[in-house]
Amino acid sequence: MSTSRRTLLKNSAAAAAALSLDWTRARAEAETVRIGVIYDLTGPFAAGGSVASSVGAQIAIDLVNEKGGIGGKYKIVPVAADSQSKPDVAINEAERLISQEKVEIISGIYASAHAVPLSARVEEHKKILWITTAVATAVFKDKNLHYVFRAQIHSDQYGQAFAGFLTEHAKARLGVDPKDVKVALIHEDGPYDAYLKQAGLQAVLKEGYSASAPDLSVLVTKLKRSRAEVISHAGYNPDITLFLRQARENGLHFKMLFGNGAGYSQLDKLRTAFGADIDNFCNIDPVPAQLLDPAKLAPGLGDLIKTMVERYKTKTGATEVPPHCSMGFNQTWVLLNNVLPVAKEKYGGFDPEAVRKAALDVDIPPGGTIQGYGVKFFPPDTPMSGQNERSTPVVMQNAGEHISVVWPDNISTQEAVFPLPKSSVYAA
Repeated sequence: MSTSRRTLLKNSAAAAAALSLDWTRARAEAETVRIGVIYDLTGPFAAGGSVASSVGAQIAIDLVNEKGGIGGKYKIVPVAADSQSKPDVAINEAERLISQEKVEIISGIYASAHAVPLSARVEEHKKILWITTAVATAVFKDKNLHYVFRAQIHSDQYGQAFAGFLTEHAKARLGVDPKDVKVALIHEDGPYDAYLKQAGLQAVLKEGYSASAPDLSVLVTKLKRSRAEVISHAGYNPDITLFLRQARENGLHFKMLFGNGAGYSQLDKLRTAFGADIDNFCNIDPVPAQLLDPAKLAPGLGDLIKTMVERYKTKTGATEVPPHCSMGFNQTWVLLNNVLPVAKEKYGGFDPEAVRKAALDVDIPPGGTIQGYGVKFFPPDTPMSGQNERSTPVVMQNAGEHISVVWPDNISTQEAVFPLPKSSVYAA
């Protein structure tokens, strides 16, 4: 049966259109970078900071896409996943992103309880895991990871910051050598003791307790007997509230109290319960970028921080921007601006090998990120392979509605009030 010239032309045109559509789709896919983004959007971790981290990460993605994408050419397509505050869900979602969504880069992770098993699982697949928020040192220590990276601080650094602050300020502010300061560690079974010993400091009390304990008066009595001058407290709510109330009622006095993030970062709750009684307490944590002095950061970062803050408030309706927003934004910004462009231009693509090599090339000096620290990852075959060796938490101090950064000195915004002034109900 013969085919008319008109039919032949019609069929040819249809085939050409289909081919053009396929080519256009392929080109569109080639000009995007799909990144899996895992946070706890539901469950107890959501309000604890995970949602704030996810919003910060999305703001970073939006800003890069508005300028054309990675290197001004490749738009980012985030593939979202909700780990629901459950480790097993986090692992299942990571497997789904890798096997079904075919992503080769996963970013996010709020909870350390998720980060430890996830890092091992993603490493097995030889895909990239870019941790933005979870801080556990155990994620990296002695694991020799090659495909997992974290520019965020790690939990051992809380102890390092505590020891560093005391070592630098004890003689000038307390009139004694650091080795003579009496330190108490409560509810802390981590690396603090090791860092105190390295700094020549002494711990006169190390005491743990259950976060759900209905009474902490025995702990307060032990602290009084130890005559501790400086207390480091890792706590949550309501145990912090219980401890401070019973400390006040039982006449516990000290020269300074250092919180370690967690419940001590929820300053609004503590101020509602204690008002000015908690003035000048210190807290060690990653810094909310808006607290830093832009003049001490690389050019342009001050404006970037303003944009992040404005967009967070617009997206959430919040009046205050929590530190987790800075964590999600900062780590995502480094990935999108300092790693992926190099992966494409120097190593030829966005595959895990190219991204891994580009990550190891990153060399951002202190003051070069919105949270004040630099970025340089420990290389393979080192004890903390994949962790940022230049990350650092800060020591913050609150007075009324004002929060200042008082350590480290290179990014501090004011001198520390140390010891507590005599006007404090807790002052020794």
